[in-house]
Amino acid sequence: MEIYILRHGIAEEGGPGMRDADRKLIPGGKDKLRLVLRRAREAGVRPDAILTSPYVRAVETARIAAGELEYKGDLFETEALVPMSSPQPVWEEIRIQKEARQVLLAGHEPLLSAVYAYLLDAPTLQVDVKKGSLGRIDVSGAGPRPRGVLRWIITARTAGSSRE
Repeated sequence: MEIYILRHGIAEEGGPGMRDADRKLIPGGKDKLRLVLRRAREAGVRPDAILTSPYVRAVETARIAAGELEYKGDLFETEALVPMSSPQPVWEEIRIQKEARQVLLAGHEPLLSAVYAYLLDAPTLQVDVKKGSLGRIDVSGAGPRPRGVLRWIITARTAGSSRE
């Protein structure tokens, strides 16, 4: 199974009285995200399932990914992908999709860097997960503990944007 880890694009700053979950993507964040996703489409990314945090900026990110990657299914919102979750519930959500060849996760830091480490069975691994970045990890099987291989990570800069 190919697992794609997509951090939400650049979002608006939170203001007084604004819930973190309600922050939306800014136009520049959407543009950089589309650039990364177009590069991913060129690399053959066509998810069979998209799982997303229920936070507004993650859902917006997942919708943009669905459009750019020609995904026709439903988005699956899950609390497992909120920022302060942990990797084990994410893996359990992925395991439900065991028939899928490609699963895309749309979420947040600090969770996603921990998900990289968990999927790679490298608990001390540190990954700087940029906003709008997309990484691919290949995992064989859907057993209780994953042992993945990191294939690549695309950021706005590596996709062709002059600023990250």
